Amino acid sequence: MSGVDIEAIMAADLPVLAELFRHETLGAPENAVGFVLWRVVHRYVREVDRALGPVGLTHLQFTALALAAWMARSGEPVTQVALARLGDIHPMQVSQVLKALETKGMAARPRSEADARARHVEVTEAGVAALRQAMPLVIAVQAKLFGAAGKPGGDLLAVLRRIEETGLGRD
Repeated sequence: MSGVDIEAIMAADLPVLAELFRHETLGAPENAVGFVLWRVVHRYVREVDRALGPVGLTHLQFTALALAAWMARSGEPVTQVALARLGDIHPMQVSQVLKALETKGMAARPRSEADARARHVEVTEAGVAALRQAMPLVIAVQAKLFGAAGKPGGDLLAVLRRIEETGLGRD
């Protein structure tokens, strides 16, 4: 940008920025629930990824595998679409994660006999073994970050479930 005085532009904008944050915001990022929640979620995911490294799973792989196992308890076939819906994960992302789990031998994705376009999700013995290792690790991360408030019946979990149940932000 030849001929443009960046310092002059920034200096001219400082009063505007100060006014914006004085009157049009919550005052600071840490006063915004969305910002704090975003940071907490990302910290949680980083900590889970770190804990699951020795098991060979990422947070998202663990989540998909655990949800598939949870859904399979009924004996009904689990579809990628149902898994995506339950986890609120984009279907393309579910497909990619399941391919990675399939490569690791932790999941299988046979085509549906009723609908050739659909794939079922099956957790293999290796997947169950990985979940047995991973579950205590993830629970330990939860306990470390959220304490008693994050346990079943805890205050944090109760508030988050209430927010989720109100449909806040649902399309």
